[in-house]
Amino acid sequence: MASTIRLKTKIRDDITTIRLIVRHPMETGFRVDDETNELVPEHYIKKISFEHNDKLIFSCDWSRAVSKNPYLSFMFKNSKVGDKIKITWLDNLGNNDSLESLIE
Repeated sequence: MASTIRLKTKIRDDITTIRLIVRHPMETGFRVDDETNELVPEHYIKKISFEHNDKLIFSCDWSRAVSKNPYLSFMFKNSKVGDKIKITWLDNLGNNDSLESLIE
């Protein structure tokens, strides 16, 4: 199965920019289904974390307030081309995905 994470990295000098999109429905639990007129159960990413060369550099707790297919971007220092990046997410239903890539 293909990863739900699309990642792009860009390095300039000593600073790496990480940009990613996660394919996920991010349902709030408040939306009414047009066909059944019932509430769509909540289904959202709870936690997403980022590792650089096996060291945690960034982690955040999300809630149902984050939009469908969320986009995230951040920058960090002390990196170089070829370093390993690992992204992992976990949702409220216990589903998860991770992606490992090298900085380009």
